[in-house]
Amino acid sequence: MSARGGGRQTGVPGAPPPSGRPRVLVLAGGVGAARFLAGLVAVAPAAQLTVIGNTGDDFKVHGLHISPDLDTVSYSLAGLGDWERGWGLRGETWGAAEQFRRLGDDTWFQLGDRDLATHVWRTEQLRRGRPLSEVTRRLAERLGLGITLLPMTDQSVVTRVLTTDGQDLHIQEYLVRDRCQPEIKRIEYRGIERAQPAPGVREAIRSADLVVIAPSNPVISIGPILAVPGLRQELMAAPQVIAVSPIVAGQAVRGPAVPMLQSLGVVPSAAGVAALYADLISDLVMDQRDQELASEVAAQGVRPHLCDTLMVDQAARERLAAAVLAAASVRPVPSLESA
Repeated sequence: MSARGGGRQTGVPGAPPPSGRPRVLVLAGGVGAARFLAGLVAVAPAAQLTVIGNTGDDFKVHGLHISPDLDTVSYSLAGLGDWERGWGLRGETWGAAEQFRRLGDDTWFQLGDRDLATHVWRTEQLRRGRPLSEVTRRLAERLGLGITLLPMTDQSVVTRVLTTDGQDLHIQEYLVRDRCQPEIKRIEYRGIERAQPAPGVREAIRSADLVVIAPSNPVISIGPILAVPGLRQELMAAPQVIAVSPIVAGQAVRGPAVPMLQSLGVVPSAAGVAALYADLISDLVMDQRDQELASEVAAQGVRPHLCDTLMVDQAARERLAAAVLAAASVRPVPSLESA
């Protein structure tokens, strides 16, 4: 995608934030975003944070509406998520999954017993006519997240993976059932042309002092959000947009971002991520292992910021979040940073 003026230049290094507590908006996928957000809420007031979550991987299992990325973020920020597995609830049990297996139902997408309750509740709320945005707000309130969590849209958008051997796969079939093995021909966001930003999404972008693109897969997690009609244009008008690269030393920290970027003709590197977002971002936080790519990023008009981006524990998550705020010249809240 073409860069605007060689890269976005709205942020001014060293400039004070527009207020003592700037409003921060995060574009989020699943696991990588959840880890980053767990660090961010420790160094920035949760009440000032809004998250726009990807719903392109939503689908139905056992007749239930599943929102994998929204749930991963919700469970993680509620302190309920399983960090080792990367999804679902900590201390989960699997009685329902075993019974589905006995009944001969397809169980390649595992739902734990308590996780199942979330999906039953969400499905019932949607059946009563409530939009996904309202259901997500209610879930966030009940889990005590403290942040504002918004789905990108209330309309159905489905990420599909078309493979070189002729398969047309839902993104969850590709990721979970087929373990990312089929060769990718192209990726589509079905229904995106009919999608509208969910209530509150445009307003969140317009009121944000800082927008952060989380270290999520640029193609299947961030891509659907940016493809919602009108949202990319809204983000281009935001005061400052910073991205965190999910690619370290040419490899994805987690998941199939490398072959997916290659399917778009994008080099799987921090520089490739900068190129993909160049019309939106002024700064890229990238791993210190990619120091040799800093000049290539800067040549695109994007300011590189080097740090350790691997979120191996909570301390590392907080350090990365603080580094992102520092790149935006926003001071972490001392009481939260030292807590």
